[in-house]
Amino acid sequence: MKTTATFYHAGCPVCVEAEQSVALSLDPARFDVEIVHLGDQAGRVGEAKAAGVKSVPALVLGGVPFHINFGAAIEALG
Repeated sequence: MKTTATFYHAGCPVCVEAEQSVALSLDPARFDVEIVHLGDQAGRVGEAKAAGVKSVPALVLGGVPFHINFGAAIEALG
């Protein structure tokens, strides 16, 4: 069974680098990866907050948030 991995970001350079080096490097045999650009999908900010995301970029693996570097606080996104 695959683990769900949701990568939330805002499109900033830190986020794009994290997407390329972290989110897209996850093994597709083990993870169902969804990339969520909160700048383009502002309606999903509440979902990210509910998942425990405090800043982006962040990767939520199996319901557990992991914050990668710091691009923007989630409050700044909506």
